[in-house]
Amino acid sequence: MTGFWLIVRRDVVMAWRQGGDGFMAIMFFLITVTLFPLSVGPESTILARIGAAVVWVAALLATLLSLERMFQSDFEDGSLDLMAITPLSLEAVVLAKCLANWLLTGAPLLLAAPVLAMMLHMDREGLAIFVTAMALGTPSLVFTGAIGAALTVGARRGGVLLTLLVLPLYIPVLIFGVGAVEAAVMGQPAQPHLLVLGGLLLGTLPLGLWASTAALRQALE
Repeated sequence: MTGFWLIVRRDVVMAWRQGGDGFMAIMFFLITVTLFPLSVGPESTILARIGAAVVWVAALLATLLSLERMFQSDFEDGSLDLMAITPLSLEAVVLAKCLANWLLTGAPLLLAAPVLAMMLHMDREGLAIFVTAMALGTPSLVFTGAIGAALTVGARRGGVLLTLLVLPLYIPVLIFGVGAVEAAVMGQPAQPHLLVLGGLLLGTLPLGLWASTAALRQALE
């Protein structure tokens, strides 16, 4: 476990020192959501209607920005080869890097999302459900994105390929994340949507680790 937390700490420290993709993803998220009130106008009814969808779409795109370098930089400088021969399993290495990625992108998005949602005049009934849905959905985005990041390691124009691979897989999280908020606002039970998001998280965790590890082993051979 010491090696696991060392990898998490290393990725987080290096990302903040270099002002890397995590910071850019957060700024992209903030700027994108802020632009919507300027483009559609200050009408609170319209903003409240589209608020959840706007924040979720911005979160999906912001997460994509941070995925390309999840494994690529370590692959290029040889760090990934060294991690693969340590006593720590490659699955644990992938999990550590996914956790670091979530701490750099998912956690800040989760903290900023309620403020931006209130700026978009989201109803109070849906705000708590929205935060819960984001807490369940953002880790799923990371584990799903890790598959695409591992598959595109060493590929030319990997960022474009990564987007084409991962973005369609994000659609279920988007649908049920927005659906949970809309159900709460309309006075309907949001629990079914949250349960689906929880199921997606439980499914993407093992699947993401297994598929990412297999892809990385193939890239390292």
